[in-house]
Amino acid sequence: MSTISIIGSGEMAASIGGLAAKAGHSVEVTSRNAAKAQALVLEIGAGATTGEFGATPSGDIVILAVPYSVVLDVVKQYGQNLAGKILVDITNPIKSDFSGFLTPYDSSGAREIAKLAPANAIIVKAFNTQNSGVLAAGPVQGHLLDVFMAGDDAQAKARVSAFIESLGLRPMDAGPLTMARALEHACMLWLGLMVRSIKHGNFAIGVSLPG
Repeated sequence: MSTISIIGSGEMAASIGGLAAKAGHSVEVTSRNAAKAQALVLEIGAGATTGEFGATPSGDIVILAVPYSVVLDVVKQYGQNLAGKILVDITNPIKSDFSGFLTPYDSSGAREIAKLAPANAIIVKAFNTQNSGVLAAGPVQGHLLDVFMAGDDAQAKARVSAFIESLGLRPMDAGPLTMARALEHACMLWLGLMVRSIKHGNFAIGVSLPG
């Protein structure tokens, strides 16, 4: 197993961190709010630790578990301390009224993060279509939840894929990082279904393989 660093202390950080610790990974949590980071570490247990916000993360895989509204500032603050890391972007750059996206029409949240990250940091989009509560609950009637992912580096995607599998989830490679935009649109689809059809967030988008 490996060390997984999580930047953020919200619900997705708790869900991914909890699953990672249960799978035997060492978990490091950092947050601008040190008290929240410490509280999350106590919730996760299993030897999870806190790190210093802005310092070099302990893990080679770093989960960017903060809202898109702040993630660019976070990446800028960390600067070269993210050099050589695999940055897993779980954000969705969606306007608060769900009317569209905060990114340029031909870009994505992942692409905007890549512009600010160190040149040798590798961005992998993943987890952005999952609800934190559903993610934490795990498989439903034996069916694994699908985690869609996109990225340009095959080795980095293989490592993230192995991490996803270790959590009891099914990685689904959607292609290069340009596909991050499609995955962010998939979250918009999830939001539309939640608001207009399903009326709650206790569901997940996944792939059904007949036979």
